[in-house]
Amino acid sequence: MDTKNDDGTAPVLLLVGSSGGHLAQLLALRPWYEQWQRCWVTFDTPEALSLLNGEDLVPAHHPTTRNVPNLLRNALLAWRVLRARRVAAVVTTGAGVAVPFVVLARLRRIPTVYIEVYDRIDTPTLTARLCRPFLSAMLVQWDEQRRQYPEATVVGTLL
Repeated sequence: MDTKNDDGTAPVLLLVGSSGGHLAQLLALRPWYEQWQRCWVTFDTPEALSLLNGEDLVPAHHPTTRNVPNLLRNALLAWRVLRARRVAAVVTTGAGVAVPFVVLARLRRIPTVYIEVYDRIDTPTLTARLCRPFLSAMLVQWDEQRRQYPEATVVGTLL
């Protein structure tokens, strides 16, 4: 990931997730992503701003649950971010903010990775169901989650 593109810019890992538990699970991946240039997309809540202090942060529109105007705003945001940056991959734990980023990234042939949250063992999340057709890789944290996602790779718990 640290090699430069033709224009001299380094590719960016785009980490997308709602604030709270989704963000906490992405932050738990620090040993994996810390050597890469990255950009975060999450809500600009006080907690998220504190946790991501000093990081490249693009604030997303919230709330996202059953909020079509914010879905459209986040789709426009995803389009702008994916055009403006050299994104190497999109990694997300959900929730609603992830959908437009995953769909538009996949349409641009950017690899997309979804990590199902650790507390949904028996049923898939709505976001995972919506994103699934657009994913390059599906990761789960429990063996039991493979009943919902037989193609998934078990990575173990993040928290």
